[in-house]
Amino acid sequence: MAQVLEFKLPDLGEGLTEAEIVRWLVQVGDVVAVDQPVVEVETAKAMVEVPCPYGGVVTARFGEEGTELPVGAPLLTVAVGGSTAEPEGSGNVLVGYGTQAPAARRRRVRAAAAGTAAHNGHARQPASAHPSATASASPSASASAPASASAPMSAATATPASAPAPARAPSSASAGHARVAAAAPAHTEGPVPVISPLVRKLARDNGVDLRRLTGSGPDGLILRCDVEAALRTAAAPDHAVGEPAASPTTTTVGQTRVRTPAASSAQGGVRIPLKGVRGAVADKLSRSRREIPDATCWVDADATELMRARAAMNAAGGPKISLLALLARVCTAALARFPELNSYVDTEAREVVRLEHVHLGFAAQTERGLVVPVVRDAHARDAEALTAEFARLTEAARTGTLTPGELTGGTFTLNNYGVFGVDGSTPIINHPEAAMLGVGRIVPRPWVHEGELAVRQVVQLSLTFDHRVCDGGTAGGFLRYVADCVEQPAVLLRTL
Repeated sequence: MAQVLEFKLPDLGEGLTEAEIVRWLVQVGDVVAVDQPVVEVETAKAMVEVPCPYGGVVTARFGEEGTELPVGAPLLTVAVGGSTAEPEGSGNVLVGYGTQAPAARRRRVRAAAAGTAAHNGHARQPASAHPSATASASPSASASAPASASAPMSAATATPASAPAPARAPSSASAGHARVAAAAPAHTEGPVPVISPLVRKLARDNGVDLRRLTGSGPDGLILRCDVEAALRTAAAPDHAVGEPAASPTTTTVGQTRVRTPAASSAQGGVRIPLKGVRGAVADKLSRSRREIPDATCWVDADATELMRARAAMNAAGGPKISLLALLARVCTAALARFPELNSYVDTEAREVVRLEHVHLGFAAQTERGLVVPVVRDAHARDAEALTAEFARLTEAARTGTLTPGELTGGTFTLNNYGVFGVDGSTPIINHPEAAMLGVGRIVPRPWVHEGELAVRQVVQLSLTFDHRVCDGGTAGGFLRYVADCVEQPAVLLRTL
């Protein structure tokens, strides 16, 4: 006898409490295997596929594409057991992780059979036999509420097995946003092919219905230029001149929050929701500023020899070495000498925890906001390996495909704000780390070299540190060692 189990949106980690459904990977009636990805969601950190811990027949889905769900909200129900079901339960429900078993062959079961499974009167059974230490995906028992295919439907209710999934209604811009005319007949079902999450976010923020656009990319893929073209040709705003615009609203249907895009306020300003990456960054920086008593010291360094050393490395053939990789190598060598800065403060235990491994984060500015990808075990990598990993993570950040594991667990951050053309900065420490090294732009400047005035390549280095983990002497010693390695790269030979 089949059981109907409910799979909920699992705990996303890093304080993330919600995710948006981007694309369903299964339909009602499909047979799924244990740990088969069933839905693609976008969080404040990245876009990931969610694997289902149960194997069986999908009897219902909760939420349409574009719907935002909180952690713990139902995603889908699966009928397990019986002749058509796979073995149930792996417990691997953390977003982005699973056993990655090969996906089962999908097939559609007859609507009558699926309807019978939904109406067989069995209650949703708890998944206590399949615990997960990191995810809250065990469904709650609801003996008095069996799955019903005839229940009224809403944005958060299940799609019955006896009917096809309803298409998402074309959206129109709220007040203050332009209405986009239909460029092509609207698609009624199926996912919309979009080149990246950034394009999807651009369309969502501006009220553009992607289903009404014709993509100029291969096979109708919607590109950024397609969305921008739709915005340029949009009609005038809905409200008349001088008429107050509607305020952004949030409607709650069940456990699903549906938010109207931000609109101009009566005072003429624009309200922008502090959500997604920007919201996560705001929360983390606010916590850092509240909890960490930080201080900053800085020094100017002559980077001429470092630039020459890099040019010599790249002239010798092989993969090119990036300047960021050399600076990262300097950081790991400095942290070996000053381990106090590779630590964090356990406020509850009132202890400083020193860490053995250096997981080096680096600030990366993307169209979705500021993210900090993490290079694992940076202390064990040479300059060539660091260059390759920086390139891989930067590309993933640009496309919005970083996994939660690639955005968490950093122990020290390297911030190269020189790429923005500035000399110095006093950044906010990436909580709960203890320090951040900032690197300004490298520019020609007058410099006294070997007793004579010369034009040298000069860079400003700054260190912002948690004053609870060390005093100024330790911080100054760390920064001075970094400056010495920049001025005389041969100093690094001692630690290679």
